[in-house]
Amino acid sequence: MYVVCEKHLEDAIEEFVDVYEQPPDIYMLDDVSFTDWLAPHKCDFCDDIPKYLVV
Repeated sequence: MYVVCEKHLEDAIEEFVDVYEQPPDIYMLDDVSFTDWLAPHKCDFCDDIPKYLVV
């Protein structure tokens, strides 16, 4: 699972495919919510605000 900004979306997709050998599901963080999970405040690859959840 990756939480990423727009500029690192492609990197997260590539890593996901390398690890899991299948395409990920991609969600806009503004459109999803989970009861027991809060989205991190920064991208997994940099300090920018994340926009996407890659799972």
